[in-house]
Amino acid sequence: MGLLLGVDAGTTSLKVGLYDDAGNERAVAVEEYALQTPEPSRAEMDPQLYWRSLVGAGRRALTKGRARPGDVEALAVSSQGETIMPVSASGVALGPAIVWLDNRAVAEASDLAAQLDAHAVYAATGVPTMVPTWPACKLLWWKRHDADLFRSAAHFLLVEEFLIQRLTGRFVSEAGVQSSSLLYDIARHAWWQPMFDLLEISPSRLGDLVAPGTVVGSLTSEAADALGLTTAVRVVAGGMDQGAGAVGVGNLAPGILSESTGGALAVQASIDRSDRDASGRIPVYVHSAPGTYLYCPVCPTGGMALTWFRDRFGQPEVARERAEGVSAYDQLTGMAAGVPPGADGLIMLPHLSGAFSPEYEPAARGVFFGFTLGHGREHFVRATLEAVAFTLRRNLELLEGIGASAEEVRSHGGGARSALWNQIKADVCSLPVVTLQGTEAAVRGDAMLAGVASGSFSDLDQACAAAVRPEARYEPHLETHAAYEATYRRYVELFDSLRSLFRWTEPPLAAPEGPGRPAPLSQWPREDVT
Repeated sequence: MGLLLGVDAGTTSLKVGLYDDAGNERAVAVEEYALQTPEPSRAEMDPQLYWRSLVGAGRRALTKGRARPGDVEALAVSSQGETIMPVSASGVALGPAIVWLDNRAVAEASDLAAQLDAHAVYAATGVPTMVPTWPACKLLWWKRHDADLFRSAAHFLLVEEFLIQRLTGRFVSEAGVQSSSLLYDIARHAWWQPMFDLLEISPSRLGDLVAPGTVVGSLTSEAADALGLTTAVRVVAGGMDQGAGAVGVGNLAPGILSESTGGALAVQASIDRSDRDASGRIPVYVHSAPGTYLYCPVCPTGGMALTWFRDRFGQPEVARERAEGVSAYDQLTGMAAGVPPGADGLIMLPHLSGAFSPEYEPAARGVFFGFTLGHGREHFVRATLEAVAFTLRRNLELLEGIGASAEEVRSHGGGARSALWNQIKADVCSLPVVTLQGTEAAVRGDAMLAGVASGSFSDLDQACAAAVRPEARYEPHLETHAAYEATYRRYVELFDSLRSLFRWTEPPLAAPEGPGRPAPLSQWPREDVT
């Protein structure tokens, strides 16, 4: 029996799943990593952590699934978008990756916006507004603030592309993960030359363009040894995690809508053309399903808002998890289950790293509003869960306004493990929420793409029929939905009222010196390509 591996590198963890060619999940392994925040507006990662996490999770998945080296036929890799790193001609990282959450390139985003027509940008790239997140803005920041590094780097790679290079030795640029780079023309499926002209760099400093689902090559002997596999394993470009996740829940064609509550909250709606949104407000990506696109509005801190609360205020639950194995998340959501809808008047804005769709306010910050002497930790957890559901509803309303409505929401990501969270989303949005067997949809989608590329499945429809299996359906409670209406209106009004104040807010104190800080860029190895 041929086995398939799916690899997805997210914002705070990397996951590897092992599947057989009938679509059955054999094992999933997860490696978590922490972002480095040397300054308030910055988020970085040592690129080597992505590779070490892939090796560690890959070996554990193979061991748990009792797979022999020769059993695996193919693997596919997907990743978060927008995180970019400089590497040498041999693939050595020359500095930390600038993570997609990083907001250092505010001035660069503003300058690029001033030189480009917004309608032309959206028509070509699917990017609705110029914010520091996009890799083109980060490249301009490097060019201005670290010219030595900018000159020395042979290639600038996104996470998926970095891992593919480590696996195969090839430098590729994959269309799905490049969709939000401001460098790729999603309509023409080619590099968008106007941006390269502004940045004064050559497309050769990225990689060879490939489409999602492409077999890039086979494992090098070094990668095969690291993973405990053979060099016969084919390596497939899986796309951005949102596209791979949509594949993993069967969201392959228009009329289907899914949401992922991982580190971020993202909504995916399949569309057949890149120019459907005349308003120009919704991000459009290249889907991992061939010939298809995705509407993909995003809130940067979805599940990460709950992770933040756990790490800062959930020490008793974390300690119990270590001692007894009871998930800290389950303990926290169990506390929140006893709090009535609306959290007794407590409202949260979950914008711990700026707001994207539909507000597009990079200066936005997280807010708890309305707490009193009567509120406890359980209220704050409940308000966090509800805030993410309110953000989901705002984006569903945005999609419905341009005709991308649906009769149910297919939910995936770590948040889909919580029955309470799923029910809150159903009640807030007044739509059924459906979960699938195995919450790691992007990993499953990658395995499906690997199966098509290796011939285990004839196409993604057959892969979907085999691997995508409903698990639970959460119907909205009409009375609870009615109770949420006033809270939802206050949530929207609160953001609107604070919007001007966000821009006046002084940044928090810089992170203290310590072992968690990355080395300065000047201390990283360099290979000058000039």
